[in-house]
Formats: sequence, C-alpha cells, structure tokens
Amino acid sequence: MAGTNQGIIEPPIETLLHKTDSEGGALSKYQLVIYAARRARQINDYYSDLHEGNLFDNVGPLVDSSVEDKPLTIALHEIAEDKLRLRTS
Repeated sequence: MAGTNQGIIEPPIETLLHKTDSEGGALSKYQLVIYAARRARQINDYYSDLHEGNLFDNVGPLVDSSVEDKPLTIALHEIAEDKLRLRTS
C-alpha cells in the first residue's frame, strides 16, 4: 500500500524548484507553493465548470491524470513536465 500513493514525494521538490527557474534563479519553496496552488485552483474550477456545462473559462489538466488525483498533485506534475510557464509581471 505504501507504493500506491506517491503524493508529494513524486515529483521531488528539488526538481520542481529547478523546473520553475525565473530570471533571478530558482524559486523559493514558498513561491512554488503559491504557483502550484494557483494552478490547482484553476484545475478545480475547471472540474466545477465541467459539471455546470461551461467549458470556456478554465483549462483542464495538461498531463495524464486519473479521477483519484487531487488538483494540487496534477499541478505539481504539470510543473515537473514543463507544461506551465511562470509569468512574472
């Protein structure tokens, strides 16, 4: 049972921090959390809109995912697979 639920262990946080390099270097753990949480909210809103029949407001998961995957897990996998780019304003 320990091998079935990987959670935050996969992908490793060190990998995620370097995948989200900004112009000033790697992001801090706190910036990574905010970045992933924003994307997780977008994914959650997408699933909510899907039930309401409105598919034009949010983008769904950009990586293969299952029904059991939480939005934050999906967001972290998207970051690890370079599916997202951090926009700095």
